Amino acid sequence: MAKPNYQFEKRKRELEKKNKKAEKANRKTPGDAAEPVSESTTPPEPASPAGEA
Repeated sequence: MAKPNYQFEKRKRELEKKNKKAEKANRKTPGDAAEPVSESTTPPEPASPAGEA
């Protein structure tokens, strides 16, 4: 009979905790996470017409 791999089980639990914590953090600040993405995609487009005009 094979021995239980406790290190694997521990790592799996730790990863689940980490993912749960990350999801919770994302739920707390969904606006903050969405803004930088929008800002990073928006400035290049207006910058080109402003520079040409």
